[in-house]
Amino acid sequence: MHHPGPPRFVATGDTVELAPRDPDPAATYEWRIVQAPVASTETLGDDPVEHFVPDAHGTYVVRLSAPDGEHDLTVRAFDEDRTPESATRTPDTGTSGSGGRSGSGFATTHRAGDSDADSRVSAGLGTGDVSGEGAGRPRLSLSASVEAGNVVVRADPEPNPRSDETRADLDVEFLLDDRDDLRWRDVGTEGLALVVPLEDFPERGRFHAVALGEHGYSVPAAIDISRREGQGDGESAVSERDDESPIEVTHPYHPPSWAEDSVIYEIYVRTFGDGEGGAFDEITDRLDYIEGLGVDIIWLTPVLQNDHAPHGYNVIDFFSIAEDLGTREDYERFVEAAHDHGIDVLFDLVCNHSARTHPYFKAAVSDPDSEYRDWYEWRTATEPETYFDWEHIANFDFTHLPVRRHLLDAVEEWAPLVDGFRCDMAWAVPNGFWREIHDELKERDPDFLLLDETIPYIADFQAGLFDEHFDSTTYAALRRVGRGDAPASDVLDAIEERGAAGFPAYAAFMLYAENHDETRYIVECGRQAAKAALGALFTLPGSPMVYAGQEFGQRGRRDDLAWEHADDDLRRHVERLAAARHDRPALGADASLERLDAEVRQGDADRVVAYRRSTDAGAVAVVLNFAEGPATVAVDVADGTDVVTGEDRATADAALMVDSVAVLPADE
Repeated sequence: MHHPGPPRFVATGDTVELAPRDPDPAATYEWRIVQAPVASTETLGDDPVEHFVPDAHGTYVVRLSAPDGEHDLTVRAFDEDRTPESATRTPDTGTSGSGGRSGSGFATTHRAGDSDADSRVSAGLGTGDVSGEGAGRPRLSLSASVEAGNVVVRADPEPNPRSDETRADLDVEFLLDDRDDLRWRDVGTEGLALVVPLEDFPERGRFHAVALGEHGYSVPAAIDISRREGQGDGESAVSERDDESPIEVTHPYHPPSWAEDSVIYEIYVRTFGDGEGGAFDEITDRLDYIEGLGVDIIWLTPVLQNDHAPHGYNVIDFFSIAEDLGTREDYERFVEAAHDHGIDVLFDLVCNHSARTHPYFKAAVSDPDSEYRDWYEWRTATEPETYFDWEHIANFDFTHLPVRRHLLDAVEEWAPLVDGFRCDMAWAVPNGFWREIHDELKERDPDFLLLDETIPYIADFQAGLFDEHFDSTTYAALRRVGRGDAPASDVLDAIEERGAAGFPAYAAFMLYAENHDETRYIVECGRQAAKAALGALFTLPGSPMVYAGQEFGQRGRRDDLAWEHADDDLRRHVERLAAARHDRPALGADASLERLDAEVRQGDADRVVAYRRSTDAGAVAVVLNFAEGPATVAVDVADGTDVVTGEDRATADAALMVDSVAVLPADE
């Protein structure tokens, strides 16, 4: 199906990429605007991939004529001057949010092609009057239930943690999905909820919404509801585990439930082993070791055929395993062995560019009339577009359908073998392309993981592009704290920045202190700070990532791992932290986080931070000490026994002795 996907919420002036999905490069595709605000003068060209820039506040409908029929896409544009301060704009996507209040106390609903598409329905929380000066885009979550024979979709908006707004100040705007057989005439409202009689509900209904505040609009939320065959129209709470419910509910923008409680282990493929066997066989031989560390996911740097650069990101063949690493059979054997150890595998997916030694680029640069000339973006007749003046790569042109087809085919080639993609340079690839990958993969396997490398992170990438994000903000804070350039409390400030940036509460993050692009943390910050940083990774909300060698004090960033010089004490530290993370729900993704008052009686107070993690099942207090020497810290705990080491940290004066990290029971 060539339909371009879910409806879009954007700001006027943002660019929306319009592209057919599952494209046939030989087919004809045409776009036209069939509904627009009266003030709009925007037009579209005749290319199969267009860049649409809404120029007036309101609702647009763009129509794609494709070999399989005509497909409508609704685009809701808010005023440009309401762009939230926390939003980050990315090119050709319209991902930055900007709010446009549609009327105090109302949730407005818009649907392409319906006669009442722009009608307002009374669904507000309050008067909508906002007098506070605090900034920050609101957040939104959706839920659904069957009540008295109706499907009810409820919106739960919340103000930004740093905003002066209250929940009563927020409105919600819904859009129905153009792909579904559901119309606004079949939808009623109750407060901030949509109501559809179950007897009128189609086989599938997808709902999209944003919260609207004075400082912008939220990251879009979505909920996907399907009828269950053989179920009646009775009343039942919706749950994917409720076999009595007549409907099944999924949250397509939520990460897989397993992801954020997983420990990730990055392997720089070409320097992990001792060079005496094939790379995949050498990794396979160490799977017992990796499993013993407490690892749940292995992320390998790129494994496809590439140019001379050992990192592998300059790909010359998107369908073949690099010959110096082994064969496809070797790779598949490694993946199978990892699965036998209970470990999932991430494939490092490169979509932005190819190597300049790729045969298609070589043909394009040598012959202006080559069929591959249009595959790339060009600065000059012989110089391709690239980022950061990287001299060995050339950026693909995603307006050219053969490029999209080629990369989508590569995704199809590798996705069935693995459990997820780490998406390289995610910010550089059009958002619509990632949405297509997301939707296609999730339709087949909702648990497939999409992790984006975007620095700094972008909140709108949670809206149907990726499941989990590099937390570069916390990475940077850990580096500042480790060097002594900032107080340890900066680490908690960084975690709180997620909500301030507009990420919804269900967003997932990968925590890291180093990777193959960065100087080893132990080199820059020292061993004691490195132990504390590891403590932060395993006790803060997010998936802890360990870069191979980090667990035993490796000092070279991409050098051969010095297995014979491993720091066994540091390795045991990682093993114990991973065990505590797995054993204690209070350290998991669903646990709350709050700061704790801590009195540092001996040691450097600026180098110490304490916080509490808790669930209904229990709570722990965590104390991190980034200083060279131990600290004596008084903090409220239930027991002085460290759940990581089993040691008694209590001192005679009712304080705790903390070397680098201590995790203590803190139940009420």
